[in-house]
Amino acid sequence: MNPVVGLDVAKGESQVQAFLDQSKPYGKSFSMKHIKEELDHFLEFLKEIEEVTGQMPMVILESTGHDHSPVIQYLEEQGIPYILLNPIISYQAKKSSLRKVKTDAIDAYQLCVLYYKEDLEPHKIRGIQLLDLRNLSRQQEIVTNMYVEAKLQFQTILDQVFP
Repeated sequence: MNPVVGLDVAKGESQVQAFLDQSKPYGKSFSMKHIKEELDHFLEFLKEIEEVTGQMPMVILESTGHDHSPVIQYLEEQGIPYILLNPIISYQAKKSSLRKVKTDAIDAYQLCVLYYKEDLEPHKIRGIQLLDLRNLSRQQEIVTNMYVEAKLQFQTILDQVFP
């Protein structure tokens, strides 16, 4: 079996849908708030699936700005593997569906279906040096763009003053 749990993350709560294997949903979807008690209940739910299938399910969720942060932090503390999906990928998958209904339960269901269709890799925790390097390169790009913009504005003013 290849279990997966889809989380449609919103502000303060998530919709949860589990699959034991491809085309085998496990129970009904339910809502979970991003508080310690409900996240503990979610962990028990994951362990229940592990007992049924013999392996810990993969958790798949979309990157939603900062709304997913409490869930990610809890999953990392508990050592639960997860896939953090770019919203563009899930949007493209939803676009191919004939049904255009938008509900959190259907979105969580679609994330599970997407897991079986695509070859997705678990999220890797980046080291602090890599994150610092990414921030530095972004800052360098911003400064370079500011320099280019100032140079173009200076050239425009020179052309106006000395035609």
